[in-house]
Amino acid sequence: MNYLLKTEPTAYSFEELVREKETDWTGVTNPQAVKNLAAMKKGDKLVIYHTGDEKSAVGSAHVKSVDLSNPKVPLVRIAAGAAITRPKTLAEIKQQQIFQASPLVRQSRLSVVPLDEAQYDWILHN
Repeated sequence: MNYLLKTEPTAYSFEELVREKETDWTGVTNPQAVKNLAAMKKGDKLVIYHTGDEKSAVGSAHVKSVDLSNPKVPLVRIAAGAAITRPKTLAEIKQQQIFQASPLVRQSRLSVVPLDEAQYDWILHN
């Protein structure tokens, strides 16, 4: 499975993830977002999305490990990938038919969003 992780770049940016190489993805409290975190598996592909003024997908990452010992707060460790050559704005994403039913468009406040393979590929390769 693939996921999009939202972050406010002034709090934690993709550039910081690249510098640190790995981090635990913390601070998620929305029940649906927590459920999406708990569904992650080692090796799942991720898109890092900057919220706030940017509102764009900026980089890739992957899941290093998932610790479900506390199901209310799954501990997901992620590793940085590469910057997206041409970041995709939310406006561009909303124009794509493949995102019309996506929680990324329909539940704008959800911070952990599942992506199907076509959505992931479009963000990274178009």
